Amino acid sequence: MQRLQAYKFELMPNGLQQRQMRRFAGACRFAFNKALAQQKSWYEADSTTKFSYVKLANLLPSWKRELPWLSDTPSQALQQSLKDLERAYKNFFAKRAAFPRFKRRDSAAGFRYPQGFKLDEANARIFLPKLGWLRYRKSRCVEGKLCNVTVSCRAGRWYASIQTEREVAQPLPSAT
Repeated sequence: MQRLQAYKFELMPNGLQQRQMRRFAGACRFAFNKALAQQKSWYEADSTTKFSYVKLANLLPSWKRELPWLSDTPSQALQQSLKDLERAYKNFFAKRAAFPRFKRRDSAAGFRYPQGFKLDEANARIFLPKLGWLRYRKSRCVEGKLCNVTVSCRAGRWYASIQTEREVAQPLPSAT
């Protein structure tokens, strides 16, 4: 049986890496907000249109040409913010959540890499695209195949949440 498991570690970035992570988080928030505004304008023009991740993802290259600083952020992180918006819309239409709202600047900063990162457990380091190797505080060993990593900032400290997938034996039912 496949099982997903998450591991959370505190990162120890240098000053340049911290600045880049804040920029990445800000760019992802900007992409989310710009996509939400675009989707709202499309919906006001034609109320029969539903959310389309593919249409918005196809706009990313033109946004990067308009705003060169957006190109400094990994494309995967920007695409993941659009997928977060897609999930928010799906939850809204399934009546599980309220309508998606714009993200504020002072809200929790973060971004996600679905691939392209490496983990060096022996040296307690993680490689993140466009950031390089970062040290982390190792509290336990990571087991399983790496799926994705979410980098977030809470109270001025940066954390990496690593999601893994591994095979777990099915427990046998007890006879008592």
